[in-house]
Amino acid sequence: VNSLGAYSMLMGIGLLYARTGELAMAKIGRGLDTAAGHGGPDALVLASFVLVLTGLLVKAAAVPLHFWLPDAHAVAPTPVCMLLSGVMVELGAYGVWRVYGTVFAGPGGIPAADLTRALVTLGTLTAVTGAVMCWYQRHIKRLLAYSTVAHTGLFLVGLGVLTPEGDDGVALYMLGHAGVKAALFACAGVLLDRYGSVDEHALHGRAGELRTTAVLFAVGALGLAGLPPFGTALGKAVTEEAVGGPLTVVYVAASAITAGAVLRVTARVFLGLGPRPENADSDLETSGSGEQPETTGLLSRIPDTMTTVPAVLLAAALAVGVGPGFGDLVARSVNEAGSGGAHASVHWTLSGVLLGLASTALAVALAGLAVTRPRWTAAPDWARPLRRLQSGHVGDYVAWLLLGATLLGALALPGVLGG
Repeated sequence: VNSLGAYSMLMGIGLLYARTGELAMAKIGRGLDTAAGHGGPDALVLASFVLVLTGLLVKAAAVPLHFWLPDAHAVAPTPVCMLLSGVMVELGAYGVWRVYGTVFAGPGGIPAADLTRALVTLGTLTAVTGAVMCWYQRHIKRLLAYSTVAHTGLFLVGLGVLTPEGDDGVALYMLGHAGVKAALFACAGVLLDRYGSVDEHALHGRAGELRTTAVLFAVGALGLAGLPPFGTALGKAVTEEAVGGPLTVVYVAASAITAGAVLRVTARVFLGLGPRPENADSDLETSGSGEQPETTGLLSRIPDTMTTVPAVLLAAALAVGVGPGFGDLVARSVNEAGSGGAHASVHWTLSGVLLGLASTALAVALAGLAVTRPRWTAAPDWARPLRRLQSGHVGDYVAWLLLGATLLGALALPGVLGG
């Protein structure tokens, strides 16, 4: 699927080259504006836009182009998982922002209202789907992967409002999320090395000796929820203020549900809280049992020596939120690159802090309910079709890629018709 995404981008670049004779993004943007004149964008511009953004949204794991990510995380070594969720997904979202602002934002490109409609729609769908699927996983690495999908949706919504404040907030959110998510995958790697499993049910109460890993896993969950003063909290707060209205509920709910799932794993696996879950098969879950440790020798016998990396990553995520002047530095860099030098001040606000505390409190409450009432983690009938879509068949994923490209084109089409 990633290869198909790359081919899609190459085809889109080929169309842009055919229209403008340029390969530099800034020159392509000027060439599109010159070629359009007063007529606005046409079908070729729309096709190139859809092809290029489809490739980038595959990298970002946006619904319905996300299916590769949970499957890849389930089998990839821990360092690869850290890079996929901590770097590549963020780069995909960054690519969407950069390519639109440089290539398609002019009069010869796609109107701003149409990009907003496309990104907010796809982002909301991605956040909701990722959060729901995250909650019902017992395979810890797949659970974290779906959390990444949910946060990708939040990134896209923030970018979709097309404001300097939204851009700044998403940039900080990405930086904080990269540290938190990479740290959580590193902790999952410790479990895999020690016990040969990442099955939440099979590991119930077995990891009590890994106290440092338990603390890091819980801290990572709180960072994922947006607890101040983590960088995720500052980025989420700025972005929530930019998007406003009902979309704020999406931010609070998605961050709370994904963090609640991670806290639930912490309580069950490291603390042994709640009744031992039944290991019944489910068409919504993949267990993660029977896997092989990734390291041998001393590291496998003393896994706490592997906690230095997640500790450093979490410290970096915290520094994003508390580092003096760091937020303004990021804002200036982002705005000079993509907002024509427009200045947006980045700072903590009372509403942002309260929303961060609310999402954290909701995450803790959800985790507590899941531990005391295990039936809360049993997938309801309405959620099962989401898992069945994750078939693992390449042909199905190609079909979803085509559907995603078609949906993106349909959302952007009104601006082309209007031109």
